Parts: sequence; structure tokens; C-alpha cells
Amino acid sequence: MVSPAQATEWLNAGWRDMWRQPGLSLGFGALYAGIGWVLFLLLTGIGMGALVFPLAAGFMLVGPLAAVFLFEISRRLEGGEPVSLARVVGHVLGRAGQIGNMGLVLSMLMMAWLLASLLVFALFYPPGVTLALDSFVVDVVSRPESFGFVLAGTLVGGALAAVAFSVSVFAMPMLLESDVGVIEAMAFSIDAVRRNWRLMIGWAATLAILTAFGMATAFIGLIFVLPLLGHAGWHAYRDVAAKG
Repeated sequence: MVSPAQATEWLNAGWRDMWRQPGLSLGFGALYAGIGWVLFLLLTGIGMGALVFPLAAGFMLVGPLAAVFLFEISRRLEGGEPVSLARVVGHVLGRAGQIGNMGLVLSMLMMAWLLASLLVFALFYPPGVTLALDSFVVDVVSRPESFGFVLAGTLVGGALAAVAFSVSVFAMPMLLESDVGVIEAMAFSIDAVRRNWRLMIGWAATLAILTAFGMATAFIGLIFVLPLLGHAGWHAYRDVAAKG
């Protein structure tokens, strides 16, 4: 089993990797922050800005897929291999089959979350009610349906997040490093989370809080948060794999 002290070291190691390759690391962070901004502008432009919130929550379900290039940077740094954009992207594309299968699993979980969030909304709010982005928080707090809506949304979202975290947190880096199938990688990830469940609860909360902070800063914080967490995720995988 891994210890809480090792979890702190994962973040420290992630920080070191980020600044060993700041151009690539922050570049990928900026790319994902830019995608967030594009989605925000598109949704607000068509009057569906309130969907930003479930999409932001859904992003946390597919986080390991977004971090795959950062895992590869850390893998190369650890092994003393040359690091460049072409080599990082090339290695990831070389394993696109199994990584794509893992991405499909995570995408299905994200779609399940979006459909579930719409269903929960429909169950607690009468037809025709919409929640505008600029008054979303006030509307949710002030309406009588709010408590049930928030509780049901939290339970459903939490269950899907727990599944996504368990099957993917160590599966994606394993697929980068080893010639294994997606089922074997998911089984390894689930078993590792089970064996270290107390620490993994804290690790999942750390990932969620830092990612939420990055989004709350108009996505600017994601430029730094995502590389930090991506690199740290690689070191978490290596520690857990070393423990068997």
C-alpha cells in the first residue's frame, strides 16, 4: 500500500516534471484551457450557458484521457528518453488502439453523466424552466426544488465519478507503458484503487478540487493545474505499480 506521504511526493514530482519541460507541459495546459473557453463561448452564444456546469463536471470524468500526453512526457523524463512534441505525440498515437478504447469508455461515462444530469433536472423542475448562466447559483439556491436537485445530482455524479476514477486513474498510464489490453489495464486500476482506497479517496478529492479551481479562474488556472496533475498522475501510477 502507498502512504499519504507518497501522495505529497506525487505532486512534488509532478511540479518538477512540469518545469523540466515547461514549454510542452504548459502548452498542453493552454490547449485544454483554450478548448474550455471555446466551449464556453459556443454555449453562451446559443443561449445554453448553464450547460457549462455539467460539462465542467463531465470533464473530470475524462481527465485521464486529457492527461495522456502529460503521462508520456513524465514517462520519457523518468526513462531518460528524449522529449519533444513529435516523440510524445508519436508514442501516444502508436498506442492509439487501446488508448482509444479507454477513451471510449470514459466518453460513454461522460455521456451517461450528461444524460443523467438532464434527467435529474427534468425530475425536479417543471417544463419550460431554464437556468441562466449568470444567475445559475442564485436560482438553484432560491428555488424550493433545489435541495432535491442538488442532492440527486451529487449522488449520481459522485457514483459516475467513482466508477470513472476507479477504472481509469492507473489504466491510462499503464496502456502507455505496457502492451496490455484495456480490460487488463482497467482491472489493474480497479484493484489498485481497492487496495489503497483510503488514500485514493483523498487523491480523487485533490484532483477534483484543483481542477475545479482551475476552471473557476476562467480556465486560466488549468494552464498550470492540468500539467501538474497529469505529471503527478504518472508518478502515482509508478508508485502503485511498484507496490504490485
